[in-house]
This record gives sequence, C-alpha cells and structure tokens, in this order.
Amino acid sequence: MATLLYRLGRYSFRNRRTVLLSWLGLLVAALAGMVLLQKPTTDSFSIPGTPAQQTIDLLAERFPQARAQTAGATARVVFAQPGGNVLDEAAVRRAVASLKSSPQVATVSDPAQNPDRTVAYVQVTYSVPPSGLTGAARQGLDDVVMWARAEGLIAEVGGDAVQAAGHAPIGEVFGVVIAALVLLATFGSLVAAGLPLLTAIIGVALGFAGIGIATRFTELSGTTSTLAMMLGLAVAIDYALFIVSRYRTELRAGRERSEAAGRAVGTAGNAVVFAGLTVIIALSGLTVAGIPFLSQMGVAAAGTVAVAVLIALTLLPALLGYAGTKITPAQVRDRTARPALGDTWVRVIARHPVPALLAAVLGLGVIAIPAADLRLGLPTDGSAAADTSPRRAYDQLSDGFGPGFNGPLTVVVVPGTTLEGLPGVAMVSPPATNVAGDTSIVTVVPATAPDDRATEDLVHRMRDTEGVLGVTGATAVNVDISEKLAGALVPYLILVVGLAFVLLALVFRSVLVPLTATLGFLLSVAATFGALVAVFQWGWQADRFGLIQTGPIISFLPILLIGIVFGLAMDYQVFLVTRMREAFVHGAKARDAVISGFRHGARVVTAAAFIMMSVFFGFMLGPEAVIKSIGFGLGMAILFDAVVVRMILVPAVMVLLGNAAWWLPGRLDRLLPDVDVEGGALTRRLDRQRTSAQPQPQPEPELELDAEPVVTDGSPSAQRELLQS
Repeated sequence: MATLLYRLGRYSFRNRRTVLLSWLGLLVAALAGMVLLQKPTTDSFSIPGTPAQQTIDLLAERFPQARAQTAGATARVVFAQPGGNVLDEAAVRRAVASLKSSPQVATVSDPAQNPDRTVAYVQVTYSVPPSGLTGAARQGLDDVVMWARAEGLIAEVGGDAVQAAGHAPIGEVFGVVIAALVLLATFGSLVAAGLPLLTAIIGVALGFAGIGIATRFTELSGTTSTLAMMLGLAVAIDYALFIVSRYRTELRAGRERSEAAGRAVGTAGNAVVFAGLTVIIALSGLTVAGIPFLSQMGVAAAGTVAVAVLIALTLLPALLGYAGTKITPAQVRDRTARPALGDTWVRVIARHPVPALLAAVLGLGVIAIPAADLRLGLPTDGSAAADTSPRRAYDQLSDGFGPGFNGPLTVVVVPGTTLEGLPGVAMVSPPATNVAGDTSIVTVVPATAPDDRATEDLVHRMRDTEGVLGVTGATAVNVDISEKLAGALVPYLILVVGLAFVLLALVFRSVLVPLTATLGFLLSVAATFGALVAVFQWGWQADRFGLIQTGPIISFLPILLIGIVFGLAMDYQVFLVTRMREAFVHGAKARDAVISGFRHGARVVTAAAFIMMSVFFGFMLGPEAVIKSIGFGLGMAILFDAVVVRMILVPAVMVLLGNAAWWLPGRLDRLLPDVDVEGGALTRRLDRQRTSAQPQPQPEPELELDAEPVVTDGSPSAQRELLQS
C-alpha cells in the first residue's frame, strides 16, 4: 500500500496539470448535474415494519378512502386576529375555499376554533407524499397564507408539506475562518494554510453536488447534506494537514520536491487511508440498523469522506507542485530544529501518571452522569427556529388549543371502542367507520406536546387497550422510530468497539493498546451523551446556546455520533501512538518512547482536533435546534476524545504499562498481518536505494614508503608517466 501511494503522490506532483484539470472537470460536471437533477429534500421519516407503519398498511386494506390521511403530505394552517381579537370568520372561510382549490389537495378540514374564538386552524391533506408535491402545490399554499395576511389575519403554516427554509451558512463560514487561523499558526505560511482549505472546499462541493444528484433518485432528509458537509469539511482539512506537515518535514530533510511529495503520500497518506477507511466503515455500518433514512445519511457522509481521502492523495500533491518553495517560509526553512509542542505537558504526565489517569477518568465519568436520563425523539415544528412560520404556527396552536393539537394521533379501533377515559387524552373525534362495518378511525388529541414523555406513554397505553387495532400519525411514527434507533444503539456500539479493537491490534501489534483506546473511546462517548442531555434535554446553559425550547435528543444523533467519533478517535490514536511504537521498536525505553512519540505527534493532532471542534461548533450558530445539537455533540466528542483521552489518559496509561503495552501473544503475532500504517518499511527501502545509488568513494592508492624516489624533468609528459605508474 505504502509503495502504491508513494508512486501515486509522485505521479500527481509531476503531472499536476492533468490531475488539477481532471478534478476541476469533475467538479463542474457534478455541479451541473446537481442544478439539473436536484429535487427538494424532506423532513419526514419512516421505517418499514414499525407498529405505526403496520397501522397504515391496515388502513390501506380496510379503509382505502382514508389512505391519503396517513400517506399524503399535510399542512396545518393556523389563523389568528392581531391583538387577540375575535376572528374574522368570513376571511377564514374564503381562505379555506382557496385551499380546497389548490393543486394536489385531497381534503381540507372544517375550521376548528378555540373557545374564545381568537384562533382557528385547518388541516390540509395532499394526495401525494411530501416528495411528490409540485412547485405549483407549494406556491398555492403560500398564496393562501399571503392573501390571509393581506386581509388582516395572522396566518402561519406548519407540517411536512412546508419546505424547510434554508439558512445562511454562518456556521460553515465560522468553521473555515477558525480553521484558517489554526492552519496559519501551525504552518506559518499562507500557502501551506490555504492548501488544506482549498482541497476541503472542493471535496465538500463535490459531496454536496453528489447528494443533490441523488435526490433525483431517492428521497433524502434535509439533514443528510448538512451532516455530510459538516463531516467532510472537518476530515478533509485534517487529512490535508497531516500530509502537508509530512511534506514539509521531508523538504527540511533535504528531499527533492517530487520525492518529498511521494514520501509524504506514502507515509502520512497511508495513515490517512486507514483513518478514512475507519470512518467510512463506521458510517456505512449504519445500514445494519435497517433504518432507511439513517442508512442514507451514513452512506452520503461516507461518500463525502471517501472523496476527501482521494483528494488528499491526488489533488493535494498536485497543488504542492504549484506551491513551490512557498509551502515553507524562509524562517522555517532555515530552522534545523524547533521546540516540540507538548514536551513539558507529557513529561508532567509521565512523572505523575496515576493522578493524570484518575483526573481524566473521574472527570469524564462525572460529565457522563446525565446520560442515564437520555431520551430520544425526532424533531417537530416546535424545535424549528423561532422566526419561521412552522414554529409560529406551532406556538399559536399550543396557546389557542393546547400542546397536544400539534401531534394528533390516528387510532384504528373496533367499532364501539371508547378512548375518552384514558389518562392523557384531551379530545377524541367522532368515529368514522368503513363500509364493511368492522373498522373505525378516530383522531385522539393528547393533553401533552408531541415530544413529551407522557405522549409517548399514551401511545403505548392505547396500543395495549382492548379494541385498539393500531395507532399511527406523525407522533406515533416518531415514537416508533426513536425506539427502533434506541434498540439499534447497543448492537452498533458493540460492532464499532469490536472493529476498533481488531484494527488497532493490526496497527500496533498489541493487546493492551487497543484495549486502552477502545475504553477511552467509550468514556468520551458517554461524556458526550451526558453533555447533550444536560444542555439540550435538561436546559443547562440553554440561553447561552440560543435554545428557546428543550426536549429529547434527536433519535439518530447518538448512533451517528458513535460512528463518526470512532473514526476520528482511531485517526488521532494512529497518528499519536505509532510514533511511540516506532521509538520503542528502535530501542528507546518504554517511558522515553511515550515522551518521544507524544512530542512528535501532539502538535499535528492538537491542530487537527482544534480544527474539527471549530467546524463542528460553528454549526451551532445556525437557527435550527437539530443542527445545533449535532454540532454541539460532535464538537464535545472531539474535545473529550482528542484532549482528555488522547492527550491525558493514553500517555498516562502507556507510562504505567511500560513494556507490557506492546505485548502480543506469540500465536496472535503469527496470525496478524504486518500493517505498516506509517510507511516505515517504505522509508527504509527508499533510504537504502538512495544510499546505494550514490557513487562510492574509491580507496586511496597505498604508498610504498621504502621505494626509491622518482625524479622527473617536470615536463607534462613525464608527469603523466608518473601518474600512470
């Protein structure tokens, strides 16, 4: 692998024009394809085989005329009068009449008014799912809302028929700016700092365009592209950082530029491939959960990471060819050595490993305590940004009727079944019975909000009630999806931990090093869950993060976080601990090897982690609570894993273990292949070839001290005869 990558790096450097034009051509083609093929994303989620989906199937069988109520897109239009005055009912009726004549509308309910007649709402059901709504249908809904506002009404609309509004990419811009500053501080060169940013932007643009093209062929959620962009931007900068850093090291060692590029890709690029594969495998492993939208998110993010790896291995060395000597400023080129970042830090840990280990474990353990109250759910209009129409419609409906009206339940019952007396039920509509007379449908309005635990309990209570054939509706679907995701969390965690142990055993040829790494990974994940619950579920410091409403953690975040953090944790582990192993193999004592390896790897790992955190935390500047929670969770995970686990816990444990850290049973040693992640074998082979290619000095002719002196006449011919003799 290392040899192949070495040749790829040299080829890309020497054929930089061809490589650059190829990538630019691919980018233009992808963006053109996105413009021509992209379709709107959706915020609706579904999982085949769940109780809610089974109820929908039952309705299709026994109550075909009600299928549109469960399968079609819906919109709730809420009307109010400014100042809390009594509604203009005539204006509301005209708005309802216009809604009924809008494209693709199947049914519009009669206006329902609250007791003081200040708020009314209607439910609009479309004949197609959200992905099938045309631009004319969406425009018709917007036109009615705008007309009602022109008539003096307050009109807001929510539901899955409303296309989510985009937001200014302030988070992305923030992450890129901070990353640029970190890269500039790390490299001391604008060119060296700019290359990782340039390659990352190209990679993210390609991934984003690919997802846009995919929407033509499959329904994707709006979070899919955000996650791919967030992760792709972070890993692309990190991977380029590692390779550029190694390239500069090779230049300082006196390598010719194309040779330095080849060696950088063959060594650091080898580790980039390994790190990228771990992220790709972890994200692709989300498909084992059997949850379609989660599988799509995982595959899309994995594809973006794959593009980042390919760009780092090909486009980056090509751009290094254009950078020339500007990649390393003069003050750095003239410096033969520089103080190693973290030397004092690791020496303090080496002198006091037990207190350092206890501080790391206890600190993460305390932060993880709130994770015991982790509750999962899917986003509702109540978690939308405060200045959006869906959020205002949600609040007006809650204020005028009660929070449960935002999440009505469709219940299929045997005719004659009564649900009014169940705890948590605010209202039950009159039943509608099918032609056969064996099935009825009622709408149950909970007394609590859709994301309230009491609403979840009500769904289960109704399903256990005699005479109830099934419960569905958006709220019930969300409950089922959350439970399905929670059930998949532990098996997926076992899969990831097992994979981590095997991969690290291959890399480090050790048993205790992988065990330490995986236990540290579990600690950082637990602490991240605890921080998420404390802020986004309990509301601690919610104002500081711009949160107006707290609630359950979005269902797919924990399992996504595990997959992403696993890959990144292995990334940092490889770059940090391989230098320790290299020093130990070359004869250093175990404690000295830890110090030496940490000194060489800490600077790059710290810069990479800080860039990751900046990118992830930058997404908290957006208005959506869901995106805030994803950015916060990933940023905190990197903080805990890279800073606490890799910079404190790992060196402390390695010092305590000593030589035992590198122990591997003989049978396992023979069984495991030798994976040269750092490209050490390649470096040694190239150095041997370079030495053998150099001209060998000829031995001096021996002088015979006892020979007779030779006398010449000093002429050139006589001197030539003397030399020849």
